[in-house]
Amino acid sequence: MAKRVYLAGPFFSETQIAQVKRLEKALADHPQIGDVFSPRKHQHEEYELFSPEWQKVTFASDVKAIDEADVIVALSDFDGADTDSGTAWELGYAFAKQIPVVTIKEDDETLNLMLAKSLTAYLHKVEDVLDYDFDKLEKIPYDGAVI
Repeated sequence: MAKRVYLAGPFFSETQIAQVKRLEKALADHPQIGDVFSPRKHQHEEYELFSPEWQKVTFASDVKAIDEADVIVALSDFDGADTDSGTAWELGYAFAKQIPVVTIKEDDETLNLMLAKSLTAYLHKVEDVLDYDFDKLEKIPYDGAVI
């Protein structure tokens, strides 16, 4: 059965947007993946960006999408900064709901301990997702330094 994926990750810079787009394409090309919810594509443009109405509907739709996901696929590259707070919240929420998390980290920045120990599988580049078996959800521990 095709997996429903929630794609977690920042999309605030051109670098981050390009990486999210690469992951959206890789997930679309993966035969085990069905629906992919990418918050980047669900910005509720019917509301003014960051308005109270936009905040309410965006938060609710993102939480609903996590609740309905079979797996979270997360990007943990943050342009030299620490973890994006929204992504960290999404991953913590998924962990509490016992939803598997596949984390992709292409940069050499140190990963936060809480993210490193809560993930199901750690991949080194976006394209690695194409070879990952989402039916088996093999555990692949993070192998780098933590903060």
